[in-house]
Amino acid sequence: MQQKQMNIELRSKTGKGISRQLRNADMVPGVVYGKGMDPVAVSIKYRDLQSALAGEGGQNNLITLVGGGSLDQSMAIIADMQRDALKGTYRHVDLHRVNMNEKLRVTVPVTLKGTAAGVKEGGLLDLAHHELHVECLPGNIPDHIEIDITELQIAHSIHISEIPLPEGVKLLENPKTPVVSVLGRAKEEEEAAPAEPAA
Repeated sequence: MQQKQMNIELRSKTGKGISRQLRNADMVPGVVYGKGMDPVAVSIKYRDLQSALAGEGGQNNLITLVGGGSLDQSMAIIADMQRDALKGTYRHVDLHRVNMNEKLRVTVPVTLKGTAAGVKEGGLLDLAHHELHVECLPGNIPDHIEIDITELQIAHSIHISEIPLPEGVKLLENPKTPVVSVLGRAKEEEEAAPAEPAA
């Protein structure tokens, strides 16, 4: 988990017209919300938002808010973002102010380590879950969940319950759920291609 800083400015006006004006000025409209507070409308410089998202942690980076009146020095994560469907640019961002002593739930990407033994024997690797849901304190959010697949054989899987986790991190999926598997060798050439019956 990486820690970033991001400047924010309070805004009193909301609506499509104001949002359009902000985007034309290279600003991104946003809202900060959290437990025990009313939502606060803010604006963020586009490049500052890009910087806050940089690195492996991406949307899970822990951000110190700078400015924004009473929000100054608050800790937050990006809860949701809207992007332009064609350009991919940021159109709106929701920031969740977090309490460093309260657990939260986030989605973390899966990374695989090594080459599966079953793949070396001709099997096909099947990654069923590219992301996993975790619960932890904000300071313990991992950049990713690493799974070592080196010993994974054909027709075997690694399940949620078998994944080693950083201290203080809990996976929320069913423990029996397979995350990554090695499938058989193209059904052994389709079971040696059974002969067609004579006409």
